[in-house]
Amino acid sequence: MNNKPVLGMLLGDGAGVGPEIIAKLAVQNFFAAYCRPVIIGDVRILQRAFGTVGSSVPLQIVSDIDQIDWTAGLAVLDQKNQDPVSVPFGKLTIEAGKANLDGLKLGVELYKAKKIEGFCFGPFNKAGMKEAGCELESEHHYLAQLFNHTEPFGEINVLGDLWTTRTTSHIPIAEVSKNLTVDRILRAVRLANASLKNSGIAKPRLALAALNPHAGEHGLCGREEIDVIEPAIAKAKEMGIDASGPYPSDITFIKAFRGEFDGVVTMYHDQGQIALKLRGFDEGITIAGGLPAPIVTCAHGTAYDIAGKGIVKTSAFENAVKMASRMAIHLQKQA
Repeated sequence: MNNKPVLGMLLGDGAGVGPEIIAKLAVQNFFAAYCRPVIIGDVRILQRAFGTVGSSVPLQIVSDIDQIDWTAGLAVLDQKNQDPVSVPFGKLTIEAGKANLDGLKLGVELYKAKKIEGFCFGPFNKAGMKEAGCELESEHHYLAQLFNHTEPFGEINVLGDLWTTRTTSHIPIAEVSKNLTVDRILRAVRLANASLKNSGIAKPRLALAALNPHAGEHGLCGREEIDVIEPAIAKAKEMGIDASGPYPSDITFIKAFRGEFDGVVTMYHDQGQIALKLRGFDEGITIAGGLPAPIVTCAHGTAYDIAGKGIVKTSAFENAVKMASRMAIHLQKQA
């Protein structure tokens, strides 16, 4: 057990399914195979989750990770910041939003202090986080701010062995084309390449999806491929990155799921998300790509509609834990 990485497990939004996912996996003794887990959150929310799943495990409540006895029960760093009475199932609350922001901040602080080697987090509600005062676009921007990180960063979606990142993200589809530039595409390529390397893949194979039907048909059906995507690929190759394309987006993922690529760089949000969620909605994970620490979550959301019912599937969070452990072990070897 001592050679397994120490990973934080943030409960996530107390009104959602995150706490019961973590409770289920604790009861199944899942974590022990991959890491030494430290639960970060309000122990009252965790206890409510154990009640939801109908079983429990011995806990040791600590105020500092240095106090943990790894043979004495599941360690909980109790934050005392999500009272179940004021965070009912299925309801967006500022209290949960603030707790999620505080949990991310603590996770980064613990990583910087070398007390954990990465962390996973249960699903957050972005609206709750914004109501609690987060003015940034997403938790990934908040994490980058906490790390004072200026290199490329962003959301990496993973299903099985296939990684995806995107050039534009949460913007209207009508604005995608004007937001495609060589530098922005290259930023997404560099992010995908660096993130894959951080997981142990020495020479990632990256495919770039086209924007237009039939990859633009040599300019007859749009010029983005000629004007920005192909030049970005050329620059990536100059940097020693194995990038190819642009491939028509209706075949890109067929080739990718056959194992021809390690990663796909898409031009907009749904171009990749539809493919991944159709293929494995209950399996996908999201990595905070480009950041110094392994930070991973399940790709699905808080699922307020089923929270507290004990029916949530745990497979995506299982994959998140496996990936965070894999990345942490790789970084151990690089140290």
